[in-house]
Amino acid sequence: MPEYKGVLICGELFDGSLASITLELLGIGRKLADDLGQDLSIVFIGSEIGDVAKQVIPYGADKVYLIDNPLFKDYQTDSHTRALHSLCKQVMPEIVLLGHTSVGRDLAPSLAYTLDTGVTLDCISLCIDQDTKLMRQIKPVYGGKALATYVCEKTRPQIATVRARLMPAPERGDTGKGKVIPFESGLDASMLRVRVLGKIREEVVGIKLEDARVVVCGGRGIGSTEGFSLLKELAKLLGGAVGATRPACDAGWVSTYCQIGLTGKIIAPDVYIGIALSGASQHQTGMSASKNIIAINKDPEAEIFKIAHYGVVGDYKKVLPPFVEKCKEFISSEP
Repeated sequence: MPEYKGVLICGELFDGSLASITLELLGIGRKLADDLGQDLSIVFIGSEIGDVAKQVIPYGADKVYLIDNPLFKDYQTDSHTRALHSLCKQVMPEIVLLGHTSVGRDLAPSLAYTLDTGVTLDCISLCIDQDTKLMRQIKPVYGGKALATYVCEKTRPQIATVRARLMPAPERGDTGKGKVIPFESGLDASMLRVRVLGKIREEVVGIKLEDARVVVCGGRGIGSTEGFSLLKELAKLLGGAVGATRPACDAGWVSTYCQIGLTGKIIAPDVYIGIALSGASQHQTGMSASKNIIAINKDPEAEIFKIAHYGVVGDYKKVLPPFVEKCKEFISSEP
């Protein structure tokens, strides 16, 4: 096997700044690289991203690769896979890490296929086995009811996506000595099979669901768009975001942007409040990593109570209004 060395992070930007998942990847990437005694690198793919190196070097990256070309203005599986494939073939990293985001969970399997290696999606823990020096990749399985450990023994690089808000971001350093390396992908427009004709950007008011420390989530039992207005009021009071189960989104009571679960967003807030939802396994896959789970449901046998840290059995229409008023009292009494 050729010699592979180092940890490579695939960075993401949000409105020109480092996405929170990128900082979290730098934190776990730095630990893995130190345990291996190797370098930590990060790559950004985009257009007019020259200033991003100044943002990332203080967080511990030894090398910053910039694939900067108008071809990469918009994310496309085809173009980004080819560019990242070319970089991996030249740099030959031991480990490649991506965020388990809409981009990462699309790009990682495509990259793994072109490199003829394995990939583990939605990891919640990564570490180096001190005996084998292989990366142990831990992820939830069976709807979050069990954890499985994966190891890529025979192929390289070892590729994984990491769930957001589960790994600490590194502290920003005073100085950075990272090296910035422009990389030419060798692509031109004629080589790409897909092009973006237009984009529709959904307006997101307030905190992004994936970044929220508090999530107030409603299910089928909320019953209407009007019912969700109370959840939005509570989320605003707590400085959080509103989430929903798939039935609530399918009914049109809230935007599909709010959907949490196997076919929606994966979240890990400090506080998750599940209201009038059963807690089906598909939904638990998206929120079971929440640090504190509070459930409100009139059915004492609801599945959500089996994983909740705190629970209230009752009709949310009777339970939630006084809770909201009490929150207002606490907030107004703060100095």
